[in-house]
Amino acid sequence: MLKRIIVTLLLFVSPFLLAQNAKPHGYVGAEMCGMCHKTEKQGNQFGIWKESKHAQAYQVLLSDEANKIAKEKGFTTPAAKTPECLKCHVTAYGVDASLLGPKYKMEDGVQCETCHGPGSDYKMLSIMKDKTKAEAAGLQVHTDLKTFCATCHNSQSPTYKAGWDAVASFAKIKHDIPKAQ
Repeated sequence: MLKRIIVTLLLFVSPFLLAQNAKPHGYVGAEMCGMCHKTEKQGNQFGIWKESKHAQAYQVLLSDEANKIAKEKGFTTPAAKTPECLKCHVTAYGVDASLLGPKYKMEDGVQCETCHGPGSDYKMLSIMKDKTKAEAAGLQVHTDLKTFCATCHNSQSPTYKAGWDAVASFAKIKHDIPKAQ
């Protein structure tokens, strides 16, 4: 009887204990993503990102205009050193440094992993070829753009424009993998 109770207890408690000890996914950086996602066959996702405002998000914080806005908001540090600005202008801002891979650069602004989740565990081709495996390893694919994008594009942002349309904005940076012909 005692053996049965212990086995039952282990069956219910083990998954919880394993989840508690699971290492969080790490950030690999846009350069790592770009190794595979720069070809036309892949839809040139890296090139589309590189030309987007997201790729320039950190650089914007280095401008006189950004510093002026930060000062007007009452911040005492330049925009590029203000946590309230960095949380939306830099992928992985504020995460433990041990989760940042050697190719990760905050200067790359709002990179792939802001939207698609930290890539350390799904970056391998063998995983990326299988969407189910990739999602199980941390890949995120958002279907509710309004809610997801509003985590940064909202009225707390000093440059937010009321009526901003997430769906229309996404159309400008959409980067699907082309369907096989």
